[in-house]
Amino acid sequence: MTNIPFTIEETTVTEIHEAIKKNGLTSVELVDSYLKRIEEYDKEVRAVVTINPKAGKEAAELDTYYRKTGKMKGPLHGIPVLVKDQAETAAIPTSFGSEAFKHYIPEVDATVVEKLREAGAVILAKTNLCDFAAGWFSFSSVNGQTRNAYDPNRDAGGSSAGTGAGVALNFGTIGIGEDTGGSARIPASFNNLFGLRPTIGLISRFGFSPLVHFQDTPGPITRTVRDMAKLMDVLVGYDPKDEFTTAATLTKHVGQYEALLEESTLKGRRIGILRQVFGSNEDMDSYPVNQVVEAAIKKLKDAGVEFIDEITIPNLEQYLEETSLYTLQSKKDITNFLSNRVRTPLKSLDEVYDHKAFHPLNDLFHDIVNAPDDPTEAESYYRQRWAQEEFKQEVLNVMAMHQLDAILYPDVKILPPTYQDLEDEKWTCLTFPTNTVIASQTKLPAISIPGGFTPEGIPVGFELLSKPFSEVELLQIAYGYEQIAQPRREPSTLNGDLESV
Repeated sequence: MTNIPFTIEETTVTEIHEAIKKNGLTSVELVDSYLKRIEEYDKEVRAVVTINPKAGKEAAELDTYYRKTGKMKGPLHGIPVLVKDQAETAAIPTSFGSEAFKHYIPEVDATVVEKLREAGAVILAKTNLCDFAAGWFSFSSVNGQTRNAYDPNRDAGGSSAGTGAGVALNFGTIGIGEDTGGSARIPASFNNLFGLRPTIGLISRFGFSPLVHFQDTPGPITRTVRDMAKLMDVLVGYDPKDEFTTAATLTKHVGQYEALLEESTLKGRRIGILRQVFGSNEDMDSYPVNQVVEAAIKKLKDAGVEFIDEITIPNLEQYLEETSLYTLQSKKDITNFLSNRVRTPLKSLDEVYDHKAFHPLNDLFHDIVNAPDDPTEAESYYRQRWAQEEFKQEVLNVMAMHQLDAILYPDVKILPPTYQDLEDEKWTCLTFPTNTVIASQTKLPAISIPGGFTPEGIPVGFELLSKPFSEVELLQIAYGYEQIAQPRREPSTLNGDLESV
């Protein structure tokens, strides 16, 4: 037991490793501290679905390894990670957010989980998501609703709700989400975190339940940019179990994301402001979002960023509507995934629907189930698939025309919705005003960055969208902003009164 106080609140991977080397902090102590915090605070938040029953044992093995060798097992040695319960974990139940799957134990780890373990991480807990990641909110039939880390009357954002709220509340050091239409970036925005949607194929999707397979990608959710870069260094790479990861062979940045942060600069960056997708200042929910984003823009401008104001994407609303394929593609993708698993209790989306194995407020299920078993039977299917390529080309053309490094806009036009609004069905999945679908439906990378807080203390995030394989540039801009703005703030809903280890 270390004699030097170490608190887990807001700590980073680097700080933990320094404490292990210099102060004798052990992985067991670290895991125990996070578990104590989860036990004390998660009953109301509902971020965690399942605790890894072997977390303590795995931490002890890492301590033994370090004691015997004097070396860390890998770049994430001893780091407790929160993993969205969409990723399969051998020997740990994986629910996909659905009550019917709460006892399903996969045979093998998802590739992301395998890579985390190889890097020395401890899979601490599996986190809540709406059933099969089909929505923007947190409602889950297995775990209920996940509350926002900063306002328990508001939603944590979906679908990676548990990872977002859990990382914000310091239930783990770093987190893994997944992003199809915004599922990593929305929870990051709502919980004062960084959330990345990387270029599809940089990170393997093997072992993640799909929603729209050609839009799906795992993504890190972290409190700092450096921790995000560390995760990218571990996770990015070719995986023969996911043919999309041939994309990882096309980038020169594998293993260099953290190192390249040192070349970060804001001066001379050219960023376009897409005011087309800002909410109206007359809207009581949009106005505070816009105010926070404008303040963030000013900070970036003062640091040397050159803004090109009021760029426009031609036919944007039409593209967003035409390239939305969730209600056509998801039924087939979920069914294919379930039918290829040996131990799954249900084998198709139809069975999930017939068993009512989803939260009643997850309205997207009603649209998905009515899709044809084969989406190509829909007359519009191929036109919609091609429209995604046209949409991407339109965005890239705007970037080229203005010589932009990125395009900036609010992640979501409104504040995190209240549970009263959601229960009153003010928003449905298909009407929720999220801008994250721009990146998703063009299949371009984007990062959610904490913009700041409203006067009432509600977090607001802004998004940077860029070109394929531009993760280094996005991380560098986010890192430069982080240094000048220091946007991260621990939730005041918790007192931070846990004992030091």
